[in-house]
Amino acid sequence: MSSAQNLAYAVVQVLHNFGAVAAVGGSFAAIKIESVNVRRKLAWLVLAGWGTQALSGASFGLVSYHFYHHFPDIAGIAVAALAIKMLCAATGFLLMAAYILWGANWPKEKGSVALLSSAILAATALSAAAFLRWFS
Repeated sequence: MSSAQNLAYAVVQVLHNFGAVAAVGGSFAAIKIESVNVRRKLAWLVLAGWGTQALSGASFGLVSYHFYHHFPDIAGIAVAALAIKMLCAATGFLLMAAYILWGANWPKEKGSVALLSSAILAATALSAAAFLRWFS
């Protein structure tokens, strides 16, 4: 691998890691918060984390395409793990967008379920990342 390729992958990985921290940590932190306003602010952080996860995840493929002129060659468990990560990111993003748009009018319990669901999705995506990494 060239230095430029290593740098590109490293930058994408850093962004991906910070997206994961925002999605996982922000979701779990928001569950413990009583204030609807603070929860909403954390939901923005989580939404940004989910968006960062999606964009940086796609960037891994683009970096491979740029340097190898084809997308990564994955199969089996790696494909399933990638599908799980993509599903979690899309669902988490939409869930947090809905929470931001309409959550202020939801009962506290419904908001807590949304935040817990985001936390579970984030932990699932993070776990799937290990399988994607080691089976690709």
